[in-house]
Amino acid sequence: MMRLGLSLFVGIVGLALAPGAALAGYTTTVVMSGLDNPRGLAWGPDGSLYVAEAGRGGDGPSIPSGDGQTVSYGATGAISRLRNGVQERITTGLPSLAPAGGGGATGLQDLSFNSKGELYGVIGLGADPTLRSQLGSAGDGFGLLVRIPLDGGPLTTIANLADYEESQNPDGGLLDTNPFGVVALPDGSFVVTDAGANAVVRVTDQGVVSTLAVLPPRDNPLPFGPPVYQAVPTGAVLGPDGGIYFGELTGGPFPPGAANIYRLDPVTGLLTLAHDGFTNLMDLAFGPDGALYALQLSANGLASPDGPVPGLLTRIDPATGERTVIARDGLVFPTSVAFGPDGAIYVTNMGTAPGQGQVLRIAAVPEPSTVVLLGLGLAGLVGYTRRGR
Repeated sequence: MMRLGLSLFVGIVGLALAPGAALAGYTTTVVMSGLDNPRGLAWGPDGSLYVAEAGRGGDGPSIPSGDGQTVSYGATGAISRLRNGVQERITTGLPSLAPAGGGGATGLQDLSFNSKGELYGVIGLGADPTLRSQLGSAGDGFGLLVRIPLDGGPLTTIANLADYEESQNPDGGLLDTNPFGVVALPDGSFVVTDAGANAVVRVTDQGVVSTLAVLPPRDNPLPFGPPVYQAVPTGAVLGPDGGIYFGELTGGPFPPGAANIYRLDPVTGLLTLAHDGFTNLMDLAFGPDGALYALQLSANGLASPDGPVPGLLTRIDPATGERTVIARDGLVFPTSVAFGPDGAIYVTNMGTAPGQGQVLRIAAVPEPSTVVLLGLGLAGLVGYTRRGR
């Protein structure tokens, strides 16, 4: 079955971010830059912002990826941190696979802090897990859920998700694994979306993996492309109601309006449709206002004859379901969204580009954190394939 990877879409990374690219009522600033294929965001208990960098591959052993490209290994993945306005890489040498040029890499895909303040992440693969042996010992570093020490120490494997896909093959299709999104749950377990297996799995704190949901292929409504397209689950978030909400990218030919947001009960595995009508969803976040914010990689579909246009950040009203566009122009292959303790929205931008990745800060005007200060007369104070990713 046809699946298509993000590495296909790195040709538009030269688009520049215009200052104030968000819509009226919001302002956008670049707070981090120079990142290698930035993906998931996570705010730490210390008030710092942590960014997963998938790296840029390297000149090591090569394998065919799920979308048919040749990807080569390099220990170029990393984690960067923004603390008190200072950007620095705190973890380096993580496994990475990328085609020539380093765009659209697969490596560390997402981050999540648990209730104890420990950092966890998922490392993707984007290929048949049986091919890992062709990478030598480096192949053991892909398709994992890992614990990441904040002191730069070695990673600890919690679960080998690539082994699980190889042995269980939840959707019964071609073998492919690409752990993409991770959510640490209050009970110590984890929920992981696998964009390669088209599945959502649960991992206990002891590393036991089980399948919660499988998204089957859907009929292709477009007059071109294969008869069906893959669902491809992407970013996930824990909702205020205790449910796991996750989006879908959809595989090629990426029909506009075909991407859904699902709610998954992490205990029973009950899967329900929460919202539909999106295109190429990458990540979700709940805001302090209780609304769900959805980030789209492209607003008109990655296979549009007009070419992929900028991404889209949309607010979904929790009471009415009404949708409001927050930002679009200047969003170039955005990959993750998270709310900061300051009430602003943070988005990884140029998420398929080596050395050009950014983190944007999108804030309402006046900013949420300054409204109270204004009232007190203190306004002068400064307060994130299956061969189908």
